[in-house]
Order: sequence, then structure tokens, then C-alpha cells
Amino acid sequence: MTSTFFQRILIIILLAGIFPAVRAQEYKYEIGGMAGISTYMGDANKTSAIKGINPAFGGVFRYNANFRWAIKADLMWARVSGNTSGLDNAFPFGNAVAFNRNLIEMGGQAEFNFFPYSDKFAYLNTKRLTPYMLAGLGVAVAPGGNETLASVSIPIGIGLKYKIRNRINLGVEFSVRKLLGDGLEGVDELNDPYEIDSSIWKNKDWYNCLMFSVTWDFGPRNRPCNNINSTTGR
Repeated sequence: MTSTFFQRILIIILLAGIFPAVRAQEYKYEIGGMAGISTYMGDANKTSAIKGINPAFGGVFRYNANFRWAIKADLMWARVSGNTSGLDNAFPFGNAVAFNRNLIEMGGQAEFNFFPYSDKFAYLNTKRLTPYMLAGLGVAVAPGGNETLASVSIPIGIGLKYKIRNRINLGVEFSVRKLLGDGLEGVDELNDPYEIDSSIWKNKDWYNCLMFSVTWDFGPRNRPCNNINSTTGR
């Protein structure tokens, strides 16, 4: 693909964010809950994103700037676990180590909808089903273990949202969350076991989340002289 192609995609994304008050959903906000699974990737698991499945729960608040862009805040609890038994790579400490830890994260992400998202305003070619991508920043805390972990997290992911009816949205989202630290396991043996001096992007821990959500719209926008269009989409 040429650089011109990526420039066009960037221009389309930027244009989609213009005039949010004019081309915006009927409601400004969403609030709801989410539940799903979490997995760990780090020194005790470097290859499989579906190894060591554990539960995850959370709450979500979303501001819909327009049909394409949304800003989301979430508060999430997840469990992560791992075991070095049976791994091919050898650790300096020799014996197998296992861990099981709770993680709490609070953060925010920007979301970009690939289609203009709404169940109304059909004359604007809106869709009630759209894939989206997300990226953001958060803070993760894992208490207990040999040492409490407090780290910046960087979530990146993709999702799918569906407006099942007026005010009610269903969603599914997969995200990978990069931690700027190497102490997620909470055991000394797996905290930088090889003592490698590297950048913040290498030899650090990750965790993944597959979450299902239900949200409710509120905060209607004022649309004077446009009540018929806002309810019928005609």
C-alpha cells in the first residue's frame, strides 16, 4: 500500500470528526456494565493470548461526540494467572513458579466508529451496527503479592457495537493492554528474571480482555425545529 492510501484514510477519519454538534447522535452519553474474560502475557506466557482464562468485570461511561467519535471511561476488575511449569525457556531460578492476582484498572479511550452509528437519521446513512477501534491510557493497580503493582497501561483494541433498540446498546470488544512495568505476576522470580536492561516496550507485561457490554443512552441533545427528523430519520 502506498503512502497516498494512508493519507486518504487519515483525511477521512479527520473529516468524520468535524461538526460534532451538527452530525451527532440523539443522546450524548452512555452508561452501563461489562463482563468477560482476561488473560495474561508476560514472562510466564509469551506466546498464547488465550492461555489462563479468568473472569473480568467493569463499568463503562461513554460520551458520543458525533456519529464517528466517542470518548470512553471505564473502571475494570480482572484476574490474571500464570505458571512457568512446562515452558520451553529456562529461568535462572530453576523451580516452577505460579501466580494468581487481581488487577484493577481505571482509564479512558478514544473510539472511532467505521460507520456513522445511530438507529435514527437514516438520511445521513447511519448504521445501527458498526465495528470500531480504540486506543487510550489508564492506570492499573494489582495489590498483594510480594509487591503492589502500580503502572501506566496502554489499551489498544477493536470492537463491535449494536444499537438493539432506542437507548440500548450491545457491544463486544477485544483489547490488549500494555503495562509499563514487569511486576504483574507479584512474585520476585518473575520480576525481570533475566535482568535485561531494555526499553519500556520490551520485557514488560501485558494482559488481554474480551468484554461484552450493555449500555443505556441518556442526555438528549437539543434539536430545535428538527423533532420529526430526529425520531423518524426522514
